[in-house]
Amino acid sequence: MLDILEEAAVAAGQAILDVYHAGPDVSYKADCSPVTDADESAEKIILDRLAAAFPDIPVVAEEAVSAGRIPDIEGKSFFLVDPLDGTKEFLGRNDDFTVNIALIERGEPIAGVVYAPALGILYAASGNKAKKAVVSAQREIGPPTIIGCRSRGDRLVALASRSHNSQETIAYLAEHGITDYESIGSSLKFCLLAEGLADIYPRLSRTMEWDTAAGDAILRAAGGETVTMDGNPLFYGKRNQGSDVDFANPHFVSRGKN
Repeated sequence: MLDILEEAAVAAGQAILDVYHAGPDVSYKADCSPVTDADESAEKIILDRLAAAFPDIPVVAEEAVSAGRIPDIEGKSFFLVDPLDGTKEFLGRNDDFTVNIALIERGEPIAGVVYAPALGILYAASGNKAKKAVVSAQREIGPPTIIGCRSRGDRLVALASRSHNSQETIAYLAEHGITDYESIGSSLKFCLLAEGLADIYPRLSRTMEWDTAAGDAILRAAGGETVTMDGNPLFYGKRNQGSDVDFANPHFVSRGKN
């Protein structure tokens, strides 16, 4: 399965790069977030490949949900797809945008792929093993390197969202005495934690499940965790929430090894 997810992500990434270099057409969704023809082309590629390979596994994809197409996932494993995570990075000509595909089982992300097409880097995880590989200009995935979270030292290095940072996040860092932090776009923050390049990523602003699931799968496989502010693991497949829309996440903290 992971090979198919990787190939789908790389194919979608090529479609994104084609638009990136040609110049995207931009429109805005009801929540005022931007969407481009790259999002739509990439999602179609992923959905077509997942439907062909895994016809019995439902797919929750960002643009499909935005259009009102939500499959029945009650009691089922399902895929979560964000075809272009970091659209603002993409539009700002910043290379920190990714393709995200995750498999959810009983509310937990058990496999995931995060591909950064402009950087030529692919992260993937399944079976409690996380890896990183370089993708060539010819879309060939190179030999993988196993990655893992580092043990925390006395001085923590934090990651924060480049486009969606918040005063609550800044306050959290100050409260925990963390002064060393870097702003990174998209799901790459999870991957940098998984790779042992940082220690903690507090997210005290809104995210959706497709934003986080693939990176979270990689982080968990690398020995890290993502927990809500009450200390419970972040759960996926949230429907009929009284406090927010379907698939919206609460605030959370992702971190490497204790």
